Amino acid sequence: MATMITPDTAPAAGPAFANPTGSVPVVEVLSVEKIYPNGTRALDPVTLTVQQGEFVTLLGPSGCGKSTLLKMIANLIGPSDGRLRWWHSGFEAVGSPGRKLVFVFQDPTLMPWAKVHANVRLPLDLAGAPRADADARVKEALDLVGLSRFDTHYPRELSGGMQMRASIARALVTDPDLLLMDEPFGALDEFTRNKLDADIIRLWWQKKLTVMFVTHSIYEAVFLSTRVVVMAARPGRILKEVIIDEPHPRTDAFRVTQKFAAYAKELSELLAEASALGAAED
Repeated sequence: MATMITPDTAPAAGPAFANPTGSVPVVEVLSVEKIYPNGTRALDPVTLTVQQGEFVTLLGPSGCGKSTLLKMIANLIGPSDGRLRWWHSGFEAVGSPGRKLVFVFQDPTLMPWAKVHANVRLPLDLAGAPRADADARVKEALDLVGLSRFDTHYPRELSGGMQMRASIARALVTDPDLLLMDEPFGALDEFTRNKLDADIIRLWWQKKLTVMFVTHSIYEAVFLSTRVVVMAARPGRILKEVIIDEPHPRTDAFRVTQKFAAYAKELSELLAEASALGAAED
């Protein structure tokens, strides 16, 4: 499912586009921690800054707080301590021009009784957008994800990968600035996953988005990211950050390079360290 987050709805070569010196961060996580009512400490204090135009991936073993952190950034859950800022402001500013945020969940959760076009148009309908304008924006979003020929299909008539494309189109139709994605391709086969990873890179580049992405996949993290944040569990905390200093947009040719293998090896070793730290806490 793709959800637009607003205060009313919340509980070539070189980098893709340069971050101007002194630019306002999109997200600031400031000594944030999370302790659930049952006493489970999901996150130790975490500090993280995401600049405009970055593609930041949260990578780590199960239980390390990746999804918890992402949901706090979406303001879907609150921190137990610490604070967050969006574009140097509180969450009340989210939703204004240049400060739109959307969240794509692990499952598409499309409305089964509605055709693809209506599913993608949903957030615009909820916002009261004029029908003609909404239909034009839906067409653009479906074109971007390669589903223009399937706009009159029902979700049950689509493959898993196509359903996820529809979910992504529903996010893009709101013209977001910050895209949060919580393991959106984890249930898909490797071929489909690789294809959608390439599509997300293209969309990030074309739309000049800032993206935060959660995954368990080392190879996905290397392919997508400008920066990978490796997390350890019990409690969740940041172990290390790795810059993926490779040109964008990337293609499948990058996956078979020595540099790709070197990044994957580094992240694999860090994940092993993260898992060992978690096991030591048991």
